[in-house]
Amino acid sequence: MAEEPRNPGAYPGFVTKIIASYVSHHNVSPEQIPDLIHSVHRAIGGLGKPAAAPTVLIPAVPVRRSVQRDAVICLDCGWKGKMLRRHLSTRHGLSAGEYLKRWGLPSDHRLTAPVYSEQRSALARQLGLGRAGREAGAAQTAPPAPRRGRRPRAQPAGGA
Repeated sequence: MAEEPRNPGAYPGFVTKIIASYVSHHNVSPEQIPDLIHSVHRAIGGLGKPAAAPTVLIPAVPVRRSVQRDAVICLDCGWKGKMLRRHLSTRHGLSAGEYLKRWGLPSDHRLTAPVYSEQRSALARQLGLGRAGREAGAAQTAPPAPRRGRRPRAQPAGGA
């Protein structure tokens, strides 16, 4: 009996083009090429099939304990710090909205420690930022310089 192809749904022409393009742009050793061919075949063969069921996420700490007075804790890895935004983007490649959606958190869930927020707010007020700063700053500044516009036309000599 004739042997059936291992991946009947994979089109050899597509696989060849994909692998040729990849190898021309990347350094691939000859030992890696069979694995590359197999992974491309598997990927193309899996097109159109339903994705695997999503796994249930287990937080590193309970959600209620993720926001403390002086720190916030990442639910993905348990990292503890004052602000999560930078940690999420550098370590996990997530934006704040993606993180909140991933864990089913409300949009008003804190990503900054409350004490740190209060310190930053007090510093901003001390520097005169915000509404009071704009009003006080406007009274202290010099009047605006005259606007530069078109020069007036020169009057013709001998004038009329």
